[in-house]
Amino acid sequence: MLYVDTSVLVALCTHEGKTADVVKWYANCTQELASAAWCVTEFASAMGLKQRTGQLTEEQAQTAWMQFERMCANDLQLLPVEVMTFHRAAMLTMDAAAGLRAGDALHLACAMQAKAQGMVTLDVVLAKNAKRVKVMPVAI
Repeated sequence: MLYVDTSVLVALCTHEGKTADVVKWYANCTQELASAAWCVTEFASAMGLKQRTGQLTEEQAQTAWMQFERMCANDLQLLPVEVMTFHRAAMLTMDAAAGLRAGDALHLACAMQAKAQGMVTLDVVLAKNAKRVKVMPVAI
């Protein structure tokens, strides 16, 4: 199973610099995909931010949201986030040298909890930390 970070999901459902690469990766991916249920909130937040900053219209954000919901229903297993996973994420963020933000640390802790074979992310810091804890980053 590959763990998918929200950065990949946003690029898959909206037009960003890495969208073409993400779409190509997704089209060729044959592995089971999973992400923490937290990605639903984080994806919605990204849609709100993109609207506030003029990157998306309300209609475009709604279209992206519907595409995301279809992906969650058909291709993406949403994993529950356990209390101890929040604690593990907190410990990951306490390491200042790691440079992890809370949301990314939560994704990494969830990937570790799920024993994911790899971490699919567009975030360089998250990929570096995934490798450090033996969750192999997947190159896109």
